[in-house]
Amino acid sequence: MKEKHREQVQNDMVYGVHTVTESLEANTGNKLYIQDDLKGKNVDKIKALAAEKKVSISWTPKKSLSEMTDGAVHQGFVLRVSEFAYAELDDILKKAESEENPLILILDGLTDPHNFGSILRTADATKVAGVIIPKHRAVGVTPVVSKTSTGAVQHVPIARVTNLSQTLDKLKEAGFWTFGTDMNGTPSHKWNTSGKLALIIGNEGKGISQNIKKQVDEMVTIPMDGHVQSLNASVAAAVLMYEVFRNKI
Repeated sequence: MKEKHREQVQNDMVYGVHTVTESLEANTGNKLYIQDDLKGKNVDKIKALAAEKKVSISWTPKKSLSEMTDGAVHQGFVLRVSEFAYAELDDILKKAESEENPLILILDGLTDPHNFGSILRTADATKVAGVIIPKHRAVGVTPVVSKTSTGAVQHVPIARVTNLSQTLDKLKEAGFWTFGTDMNGTPSHKWNTSGKLALIIGNEGKGISQNIKKQVDEMVTIPMDGHVQSLNASVAAAVLMYEVFRNKI
């Protein structure tokens, strides 16, 4: 029970200069905690932004902030926020319809919040139309995800769905080609990235689940010539997102 309570407390807070700033700008902040002995430009900037957004400030000892964030690097700023507002799948599809050669990213059972945050950061940089994650057995948007993404969670629509398989059917009905990552597949530099694309990134250890693999139109592989035969999930996602982005510009 204590563990669940701590998770709830953690999940309604974000921390760190960039993430707190982005959350305030997105009007999701409820109460701001600033380290009581902190001074400098960041304090002045965030304090002014909180005043503009009518968010109350509590000057708090560093030790208390560390306890609130479970020992994370908070840089002296912690913000209590509204629960993260996930997008609807239909909203992402509408956004994709307005773009040329849109890319939607599907994360199949990703569990590491740092990987998720890094992927969101790259997704924002490469103009990904949206990210789809499953509700169960996968990481959602947590404070660690928010901080690692350096605020990208406020700019990339994220939909949380109950059934990935049904979601893929819906994407295919909307004219999307689905791609997965595998050791054997089309080399990424020969990948035809024109049209509507849905790219599936698998779990860090197991990869893409078998039932999802059956629905994939084509597998893409990232050529490697070293001793290690696989890349970190966020690195693999970044390489492929940039491949699509490169072909757009």
